[in-house]
Amino acid sequence: MATWCVRAIRQSSSIIASPSLVRATPRLLCTAAQQKSSGTGTEEEKPEPSAAEKAFIEEKTQLEDQLKDITDKYKRALADTENLRQRSQKMIDDAKLYGIQGFCKDLLEVADILEKATESVPKTEISTANPHLKNLYDGLVMTEVQIQKVFQKHGLVKLNPDSQKFDPYEHEAVFHAPVEGKEPGTIAVVTKVGYKLHGRTLRPALVGVVKAP
Repeated sequence: MATWCVRAIRQSSSIIASPSLVRATPRLLCTAAQQKSSGTGTEEEKPEPSAAEKAFIEEKTQLEDQLKDITDKYKRALADTENLRQRSQKMIDDAKLYGIQGFCKDLLEVADILEKATESVPKTEISTANPHLKNLYDGLVMTEVQIQKVFQKHGLVKLNPDSQKFDPYEHEAVFHAPVEGKEPGTIAVVTKVGYKLHGRTLRPALVGVVKAP
C-alpha cells in the first residue's frame, strides 16, 4: 500500500513538471489577452434594425398617435355629454318651477278684481248696522287672503314697491312727475301691483316715478 502511494505521488509531480503543460499555459494567457484587447470576447455589437423592425416601429408610433387622438375625442365627447345633461336637467327644473306661470297670470286678474272690490267699499259703511255689506266685505277679504296664501305656497310673491327705488327689472314706469318731499328716482304711486314667481318677475308693477323738478 505504501509502495502504491509513493508511485502515485511521483506520477503527479511528473505531470506538473511536464514541459508541454508549462508551454501551453502562457499561450492560453496570450490568447485571452488578445481577445480582451480586440473586443471580440463575449460583448457583441448590436446589429442594425431590419426593414421589418423599422416598419413595426413606425406602425407602433402611428397607432400610439391614433390612440392619443381617439382618447382626446372621447374626453371631449364626455364633457359635451355632461354639459348637455346639466342643461337638460336645468330645463326640467325650470319647467317644474315656471310651468304654472301661464296659469298664475290668469289668476292674477282674479286677485286684482278682489283687491279692487275690497278697496272700493267705503270703510264707514262696514258696520253692524249694515250686516249684509259687512258679511260680503269680510268674505272678499278672506278670499283675497286665501288666494295670496296659495300664491305664496307656489312661489308667487306680490310686489308693492311704494317709496322704493325704481328697478326696471321689477317695475314699469307709467309716468314721471316731481313730488315734493321725495327723492328723484323713487316710486311715488303704485297703480298696479306686480308679482314674482320663484324670483323671476312674472308681472312688473305699474308705478309713477318721481323726477327732479
